[in-house]
Amino acid sequence: MSNNGYNRRSEDFIAVPLTSNLKLRDYAISVTNRELERGKLIVDSKAKVDRVFSVSQRLVRMKIGRVKTEVHERITEILSNLIGLQ
Repeated sequence: MSNNGYNRRSEDFIAVPLTSNLKLRDYAISVTNRELERGKLIVDSKAKVDRVFSVSQRLVRMKIGRVKTEVHERITEILSNLIGLQ
């Protein structure tokens, strides 16, 4: 979720978790290989936008992929609505 500028200046990055549980849930968006700009998911997933967290960049062992710009914008929109910015 966090942008490259933030990621360069911070030890952490901001993320939303993915789940392979595809049940209908509020504040979630589907993420499949079609939604990835690069990388590959093993299974179709959902991004749980209501579970934002930060993690130390040093703890990340591997990058799985990158969502397309329009998916990132949709996640940001859902988060903005969730916290009342829109």
